[in-house]
Amino acid sequence: MDEAKSRSEAHWDRVVTCYPERAASFAEHMAAVAAKRPAVVAVIEGDDQLCYVDLYAQAGSLAAGLAEGGVNAGDRVAVMLANGIDAVRTVMAILRLGAVLVPIGTRSRAAELDYLCADCTPTAIIHGPEFADIVAAAPAVPAARYDVSAPVWRDAIARIGAPPPDPPADENALFAILYTSGTTGKPKGAMLTHLGAIHSCLHWRDALALGSAERTLVCVPWAHVSGLCGVVMPFLYLGGTMVMLREFKRRTALELAAKERITHALMVPAMYGLCLLEPDLAEFDLTSWRIAAYGGAPMPEPTITRFAAAFPWLAMCNAYGATETTSPATIMPPGEGTARADSIGRVVTCGDIRAMDDQGREVLPGNDGELWIAGPMVVPGYWRNPEATAASFVGGYWKSGDIGSVDAEGYVRIADRKKDMIIRGGFKVYPAEVESVLAGLDGVVEAAVVGRADAMLGEAVVAFVSTGRDGMMPHEVRAWCAERLSDYKVPTEVVIETEALPRNANGKIQKAILRERAAALGECVL
Repeated sequence: MDEAKSRSEAHWDRVVTCYPERAASFAEHMAAVAAKRPAVVAVIEGDDQLCYVDLYAQAGSLAAGLAEGGVNAGDRVAVMLANGIDAVRTVMAILRLGAVLVPIGTRSRAAELDYLCADCTPTAIIHGPEFADIVAAAPAVPAARYDVSAPVWRDAIARIGAPPPDPPADENALFAILYTSGTTGKPKGAMLTHLGAIHSCLHWRDALALGSAERTLVCVPWAHVSGLCGVVMPFLYLGGTMVMLREFKRRTALELAAKERITHALMVPAMYGLCLLEPDLAEFDLTSWRIAAYGGAPMPEPTITRFAAAFPWLAMCNAYGATETTSPATIMPPGEGTARADSIGRVVTCGDIRAMDDQGREVLPGNDGELWIAGPMVVPGYWRNPEATAASFVGGYWKSGDIGSVDAEGYVRIADRKKDMIIRGGFKVYPAEVESVLAGLDGVVEAAVVGRADAMLGEAVVAFVSTGRDGMMPHEVRAWCAERLSDYKVPTEVVIETEALPRNANGKIQKAILRERAAALGECVL
């Protein structure tokens, strides 16, 4: 990185490389964007759209309403909304108030919502009307509940009044808490800061040469780190236009991309694979689309090749990151994605990635080790969880759990996942979480969950269940999980075992054997 554009700074318990020229907070920066680009359309949802000056004003009105309801700077605010204008408006309001955003995935169930609320103790929850029953069924949800379809919320948007003063600029303050499941089965709250989120915006901007005239299709969930820090926040920072897709359907996505003349999209590999199934793909006018970013799972090289052949002007750009890295840790330079289809790109400008052995020593370039990641975008730790923080962060580096290499030219490759994680359609599924739910079903003696290759969604979730009673059926097990887990975590297939699951001499379940058995079951029908 050009020394004139970088400097070392102390933040939290570490020294990191930072951009010297940056906004101190999103609230400060968005005031400048609204003043500079007032009439530019910020967000489009169907036939509705909102320009920056109105977005900023309405967010101020909502911030005032939240403040009147008892929400103060630093308080957590849970948000359970689908992709749309309401989500963007709400995020902006929370930023203007200086509160801490806690996004809740729209596929979450009451038990998951209850756990998250008990852990981060939000002062209020903002939700769509379609989630009212889930909110009502979670005891730990706060009493201050705002339904975005209710008159009080709509009145707050329309009200003209003085918004609360912008909070003091503190880039080390929390911007959001995003929950990520772990190998213990209990989600951990990664503490995202303004410093990290702003650097992620700058990394995307510089790596992909994004400008203020960009138009993106938001088809990944905004409430996940890829949607929030990979699309929504960078495009608000740029002053670009977001076209919101409430639910991904390949034909709808292609139609919107053509109609709205998008220039950029970030999708998971499964979405690109689905688009290739459209028989009249060549008929869509996508000539404005120049950046096709992807992440969340490995992209099969044939998919990259086929998409590049269909749209030769399109730059396929892989990106790799995690909730703990506030989205991107690596980004493939535009124009290199096809030639380097086996790589996840180069480390972002202010980041650092080292491949380390089990003794905590860096391995030689090109050799495999666990990827440790540092930089201003790496979170300082997990919310009220010092044990998990101590286990995952060493010397300012986050231990990713992914096995990979960094070559002599700085390109990073992933070889395997050290953690026992499944990626289905871009969503992470931690077997320990699913196994914990399975253990609560009467008659389950033990359970093990493994992944199996799936041509469409990357991996399928396969559960092996040893029972202590006769008559347990796979559909019963799936129904039990469906009531307690997001739908992408529910086992695709359940294998009922009458004998104990295979274990090694130490008593540990041999998942390698189960993976072989899962693979032998054959391709699952979706």
